[in-house]
Amino acid sequence: MQARHFAVAAVAAAAVGTSFQAGASSHREAPFIAGTPRVDGTDFYMFRSYETGREGFVTLIANYNPLQDAYGGPNYFALDPEALYEIHIDNDGDAMEDLTFQFQFDQEFRNVSLPIGSGDNAANVSIPLIQAGPIGPGVTDDGNQNRVETYTVDVVRDGARSGNAQPLQITSGPLAGQTTFRKPVDNIGEKTIADYPTYANNHIYSVAIPGCGTGRVFVGQRKEGFAINLGEVFDLIALNPLGNRDDKPSIVDDKNITSLALEVPTSCLTEGDSTVIGGWTTASKRQMRVLNPEPQGPNTDLPDTKGPAVEGGAWTQVSRLGMPLVNEVVIGINDKDRFNASHPSNDGQFLTYVTNPTLPALIDTLFRDAVGAESSIAPSNIPRTDLVLTFLTGIPGLNQPENPTPSEMLRLNTAVDVTAPAEQSPLGVLALDLAGFPNGRRPVDDVTDVALRASMGVLCVVTEETSPAFGPLIEARDCDASDAPVGDAPLTDQTTESIDDFLAGFPYLAHPLPGAVQDGQ
Repeated sequence: MQARHFAVAAVAAAAVGTSFQAGASSHREAPFIAGTPRVDGTDFYMFRSYETGREGFVTLIANYNPLQDAYGGPNYFALDPEALYEIHIDNDGDAMEDLTFQFQFDQEFRNVSLPIGSGDNAANVSIPLIQAGPIGPGVTDDGNQNRVETYTVDVVRDGARSGNAQPLQITSGPLAGQTTFRKPVDNIGEKTIADYPTYANNHIYSVAIPGCGTGRVFVGQRKEGFAINLGEVFDLIALNPLGNRDDKPSIVDDKNITSLALEVPTSCLTEGDSTVIGGWTTASKRQMRVLNPEPQGPNTDLPDTKGPAVEGGAWTQVSRLGMPLVNEVVIGINDKDRFNASHPSNDGQFLTYVTNPTLPALIDTLFRDAVGAESSIAPSNIPRTDLVLTFLTGIPGLNQPENPTPSEMLRLNTAVDVTAPAEQSPLGVLALDLAGFPNGRRPVDDVTDVALRASMGVLCVVTEETSPAFGPLIEARDCDASDAPVGDAPLTDQTTESIDDFLAGFPYLAHPLPGAVQDGQ
């Protein structure tokens, strides 16, 4: 069959990331990155902005530094000043970035000291905290900060390393005209920052994007926004796959995350007549690192001293994320670090993980009795053409660019109408809400349930009568209901999110949980 020949060729050309077998997020997913959380990408969102009046924009959100406890002082969760954080956009389907937004961070340590003692015993002694008193609510209300984080954002065209970088510039507020942004302090607690939402909102910047017009930028701590029973999933999927979708709270509902959020004019991201874009986020570190056995603080008066480490050499990618949980539950453990260092154009090296996916076989072992089956419930269509078309090339007729190079990334058709917040379905495209996952990804999208159902063959059982939007996919998928014994089962991890759990506008993810709440609150 022609569809099968196309799918096999596509996978052989460049295959990976069948995140139908994935879940929602990528936390501590590879041996190396588990030890470097500040550059561990956890979630990537890409969707048409649905805030009133912003329909002509696309929102990009890259989350880093997973599983933050709000009380995690005294240092809290600064981003890495020795790293390069990037959001990449491919707008012609060739698996190469055409547009890259680069974030780089810096820290100023002010060495706030207190006079201790008197007379001959007096000394000014550096305090152990990153704050010496209340902070905010304004961007420049930072007199009590002992550590100040700033960052720059550059847009690079035609190659992240070879293109010309141009800085984004702040266009309003007290920092208007500057190209250096201030990052809000994490939500230490209500005594330090009395009104965190106002304080954080003051760090949403209107910006001029060279060659694009205007947009918005926010970088700061947010409440973890994805829904998954993480513990149960990794405990051999210890849950009821046919239970109610909202029976359990998300196990990470008490965690925060750090978000890099951009709102960019749609016309800036697309190219020519194509309305489909692909996106992913990466973090890179310098290739070499030398530890200093006698580190000195950043404000020492001693000459020729260094901090705890000296880094140099070429940028080397250590984290990559497009579709959710690809590296966490799809890529074999021996290749996890390799995947984090790889580029979408080289995804052919991960061929076997797509053509012969392991997770459906594990689900068969763990769920067969739960669904009352006497024989295997894993889909039998090998190679998994339905997964290849959906996640390596885009869904035909929905978010597949013309002549795509198969590769793992999140894809969005910017011509699909925005779904009003009250009408958004967490099941996205599976519920015929075509503005949702896997056509991009919005905060409310329950990618865990969508991925679980798709891994077990839901796209093999849909028909044009029940799902007219799947017509082109049905023609090309090369599988049917006979290949997917539980393809129509409402599989779930029993937790989901509501649109009410998020903000109505940029940056959409909710304000972070405070490390402490004042008495009586």
